[in-house]
Amino acid sequence: MHAAHDSLSLRRYGPSPGSHAHDHFQVLLGLEGTLELEVDGRAQRIAAGGGCVIAPGALHDFEAPASARCLVLDTTHSGWAHIAGAPALPAAAQALAHYLQLALTRQDSLAQHYGPLLLLDCWRTSQTRPTRSQRRIDWTSLTQWCERQLHTPLTVADLAQQVFLSPTQFAVRCQQETGMRPMQWLRDLRLQRARQLRAQGQAMADIAGRCGYQSASALTAALRHHTRH
Repeated sequence: MHAAHDSLSLRRYGPSPGSHAHDHFQVLLGLEGTLELEVDGRAQRIAAGGGCVIAPGALHDFEAPASARCLVLDTTHSGWAHIAGAPALPAAAQALAHYLQLALTRQDSLAQHYGPLLLLDCWRTSQTRPTRSQRRIDWTSLTQWCERQLHTPLTVADLAQQVFLSPTQFAVRCQQETGMRPMQWLRDLRLQRARQLRAQGQAMADIAGRCGYQSASALTAALRHHTRH
């Protein structure tokens, strides 16, 4: 099927079974009746007031022996990746689903425009998150994110935000887990990338800009200092 961006619709399911997979997220919110689902071999049932998030590529079979009506969101928004597979529909999302049902019936364009993000916000904020002290830092993902941002003046707060920690909490965890302060850790990433680009024969002025240094001389000085230490 074709990829979606953000599309809300009201759909009625009947006793005729169906089976397919999407290359986007599909969010189902039960309004009437009961929809029987099997997602990648796992049975689910969506009754009125229930819902689920189906991940891209997940094969799902569906039927509603006594008919069912659902609010369906087809979306490519990456925010749903953390919620895919969650069977519970938060109370706030239930209320919003009923409002969107009425709005779509009236062909309200604002519902189509704002509804998808409001649903994501309702669902995401209801998810139980571990406390800050319990959160594991995914250093690989953080490193990959930083490598895409090396040309910008990153701060400790920027890094902390990526792992849902306060700047102070992140600084403590960084020292504990890497043996370096956050800006030391970030500087090492910048200089490691600079060495890689220099080995590829790129000009120092270009490398400086790509790695977050204001000039080639500033980068050269940083490389020399880092080598001595």
